[in-house]
Amino acid sequence: MQHRSGSEPARSSSIRRIRAGRRGTGAPRTARAAWAAGGRRPSAGAPGGGSREAPEISPTLRLAAAYGWRLIVVGVVVYLIFAALGRFHLVTLAVFLALVVTALLEPLVSVLDRWMPRSLAVVVGLLLAVLLLFAVLSLIGANVAGEWDGLRREFDGGVNRIGRWLEGPPFHLRPGTLAEVQAQVSRFVASHRTTLINTALTGVGRLVAVLTVGVLAVFCSVFFLYSGDRMWTWFGGQLPLRSRRPVRLAGRAAWVTFTGYTRGIVVVAATNAVLVGVALFVLRVPLAVPLAVLEFFAAFIPLVGSPVALAVAAVVALATRGPLVAIVVVLLIVVIGQLEGHVLHPLVMSRAVRLHPMVVALSVICGSVAAGVAGAVVAVPLVSVVWSVYGVLRVHPPALPESD
Repeated sequence: MQHRSGSEPARSSSIRRIRAGRRGTGAPRTARAAWAAGGRRPSAGAPGGGSREAPEISPTLRLAAAYGWRLIVVGVVVYLIFAALGRFHLVTLAVFLALVVTALLEPLVSVLDRWMPRSLAVVVGLLLAVLLLFAVLSLIGANVAGEWDGLRREFDGGVNRIGRWLEGPPFHLRPGTLAEVQAQVSRFVASHRTTLINTALTGVGRLVAVLTVGVLAVFCSVFFLYSGDRMWTWFGGQLPLRSRRPVRLAGRAAWVTFTGYTRGIVVVAATNAVLVGVALFVLRVPLAVPLAVLEFFAAFIPLVGSPVALAVAAVVALATRGPLVAIVVVLLIVVIGQLEGHVLHPLVMSRAVRLHPMVVALSVICGSVAAGVAGAVVAVPLVSVVWSVYGVLRVHPPALPESD
């Protein structure tokens, strides 16, 4: 009995040592544990039941793969969204114009709402905007009609002066070169008359599309001005409780950025137009008012629109006032560009748009490649809105579901 009781502790300790040895030297019980431990797996193709080490994937590669397929999914979704918007580009453009009109007229409608009903305030604000637009167009038409005869004579004389200037040093063109170019243009127009007529008919169809977009934009802006806040509240109420707070924050940030950009770009464009109009009037360049209006609308395309409009003004100055005045207009391009980039944009639009100039330039180019002039106009406000929404959602991530 003593011998049996004395051998029990030795037997128990030996069993524990055997089990500990099995746990320390044996293979992991699961495949995941074997993968994490980096141990050896039996290879079915190895002769004699040998084994080889399993290939271990780098954590960096795993992270890159995880981000890669997510970026692919996001890219596909963004592509489908833009494909749908491109399919219905007229409706998209009309809604964008309605948002622009709403951003511009909302302060006026809010002021009128203090003395009259909201519906009447919306109608009065839209009528004032339409009357202002027609007044500007009438001013342009009257200016062009009043200066047309003198402009034609000055343009013919300017072309002759340019021809004589090009015939001298340093160009030394052959006499009659411009006359030959004009004759070739006339022959081209005569030989392609049918194509030009078809193009004009296509332009009529585009004019109908433009009028359709304008009517739809006015129709949408009426409802945006009258009950835009209630429409947004209704939309938020259709979302799940968890999504209401981030959507509300994102919508508020997007609208603040969009209205700030729209009102800021109008101020910048109006300032540029006034400066160009005054400078062209002082230099006695014909069509100063239409060229100033052209500068106003061209300024809606950042970094590109103003130089193009002033280049047109330089051509008119070269044909009517000579090379010296044209050089002054070219210098005006540089001065207004510096004023717009270093004074107007930082003062007027710094709160609404915080984008690097390179981002603005790339956005304008990509937008123009994707959708022409409309894409160039829409690109910068779209990128600004997306960036502001990202900043708000990064600071205020989605929280728990709300109780209300």
